[in-house]
Amino acid sequence: MLRRLHHEQPETFAFTPANQAWAEAQMTKFPEGRQASAIIPLLWRAQEQEGWLSRPAIEHVSDMLGLAHIRGLEVATFYFMFQLQPIGYVANIQICGTTTCMICGAEDLVSVCKERIADQPHTLSPDGKFSWEEVECLGACANAPMAQIGKDYYEDLTADKLRALLDDLEAGRVPTPGPQNGRYAAEPLKGLTSLTEYDSGKTQYNASVQLATDIGDTVKRIDGTEVPLLTPWQGKAANTGRKPAAKKPAAAKSTNRAKGKAAGKTGVTKQEAAATSAPNNDASGPGTKPSTMDAPRASGADDLKLIKGVGPKLEGLLNTLGFWHWDQVAKWGADEVAWVDHNLKGFKGRVSRDNWVEQAKRLAAGEQTEFSKRARKDGRYEE
Repeated sequence: MLRRLHHEQPETFAFTPANQAWAEAQMTKFPEGRQASAIIPLLWRAQEQEGWLSRPAIEHVSDMLGLAHIRGLEVATFYFMFQLQPIGYVANIQICGTTTCMICGAEDLVSVCKERIADQPHTLSPDGKFSWEEVECLGACANAPMAQIGKDYYEDLTADKLRALLDDLEAGRVPTPGPQNGRYAAEPLKGLTSLTEYDSGKTQYNASVQLATDIGDTVKRIDGTEVPLLTPWQGKAANTGRKPAAKKPAAAKSTNRAKGKAAGKTGVTKQEAAATSAPNNDASGPGTKPSTMDAPRASGADDLKLIKGVGPKLEGLLNTLGFWHWDQVAKWGADEVAWVDHNLKGFKGRVSRDNWVEQAKRLAAGEQTEFSKRARKDGRYEE
């Protein structure tokens, strides 16, 4: 299936304050420089907040993680759990259409969706309340046919039962999830044939349905207010004190390099030229600005390209920021690294990702790294 971004896109996206705190907390789960590993939970949170993933949302998450926008787009378009178009503001109905459900009547459920919502999947109903889609096996084969609505399963459905569910949802009621034919869980339709001694000790609902009923938020999207935002791996609350990522300047909106589209005789794209000629120098960003120099020392600038991850473009950008020597980089502490990472426009996160400080310490001490040995030998650099 070809998955494309929706033809109508909002101008901007921003997490709510609670969701921003949650997103930043997720990033702390991963080692410094590996925050990109948080992309799926952050994209999911953006979808929960808005109902679907817009291009600004994907780009916002990518910027938070120091990723090129195309990397975020690759993830969002690969996984079918991400909705790339608006969904109904009340509910999106996901009908399981795999073998067991299809045999047991999923086609009747699809017909109801076409009749009540829209003739085509991924299409809003006229009032904007509902949308629907057919999905692959949701793993409730013993209770086929079934549908997922919001967070919960609605099982043992018929066309009339699905219509009744839609009526309830439209009226603002939250239907009880689970089997819709009186069955307790996934036992045989005619009743238990073994372990019958446990039948008398049942609660009103099975554990999954009981929890969903107690919470009562089947179709409510996560907005960050449900429970305290904790980061137990840190032993503290999720308010990390980090400032939200600054909005990316329009001139640097895309980080994709188009082959053959150079800015001029330099062979550098316009975006890369802007990155090296106009550093952020964002005093309001995170961290502390390191000591800088207006020019290299009389002995000449060090070859910063001997630091793994620094190529010709990044070396030029570092020079523009006032960094010419290995010992300057070697002196950066955590606060200085945060400032430089934030101000490397188009290359955010590189300092942490490739551990420039440790490399620079060795080079400043007259030692070599494995990368500098290779680079000096063959004259090639990695960016």
